[in-house]
Amino acid sequence: MVKAVFFDIDGTLLTEWPLVMTILPKIYWEISRKLGIPVYKAREIFLREIEVRKGTYEWHDWNFFFRKFGLPYKFEEFIEEYPYKVELYPGVRELLEILAEKYKLGVITSGPKYQRKKLEVTGIIEYFDVVVTRDDANAIKPDPRIFIMALEKAGVRPEDAVMVGDNLEQDILGARAVGMKGVWVNKKGENGFNVPHVEIRSISELKKALEVLENEEDI
Repeated sequence: MVKAVFFDIDGTLLTEWPLVMTILPKIYWEISRKLGIPVYKAREIFLREIEVRKGTYEWHDWNFFFRKFGLPYKFEEFIEEYPYKVELYPGVRELLEILAEKYKLGVITSGPKYQRKKLEVTGIIEYFDVVVTRDDANAIKPDPRIFIMALEKAGVRPEDAVMVGDNLEQDILGARAVGMKGVWVNKKGENGFNVPHVEIRSISELKKALEVLENEEDI
């Protein structure tokens, strides 16, 4: 029986890219000024640093890169300055309102504690009973610890919980490894190798996906 539904944040419920595209020129300029190099070179250096750390614990935190380059910025302050640049995907708020009537809802994110600010500025944090960030668990997905902490906080067994996310390895494989069900938001129609229990193309299809999981349990 499905009792709880957990969500990834970025790429699943919302996108931060309008915000990122707003602040990147500011970042490149500051690096250019500090290092005395052209802006295009500063851009190359910054993006290369992000690329070589992809998938690591540090990669999930913009503030790590700001500190590394000695920049006077904090990502949470950018969220506060440009809250309208953090955009919910269509239908997310309405979906959460419906699901909250039937399930416990939670968030499991590899991002740091400022992820909560994204939920706040988009007005959806009220729908979640549990929010677990990498700072809470000292782990990132697919590490079992972050999923187990979320399950314990929600007071549900793995077999009664569903993880919804857009990253097959981090969200779905990680969840399945601890016994949760997985719903993969497969926007690009990639090969899922039969890993997720259910695949959907957009978050708007989640309600039907959960009904499918409920019906499978009844068979």
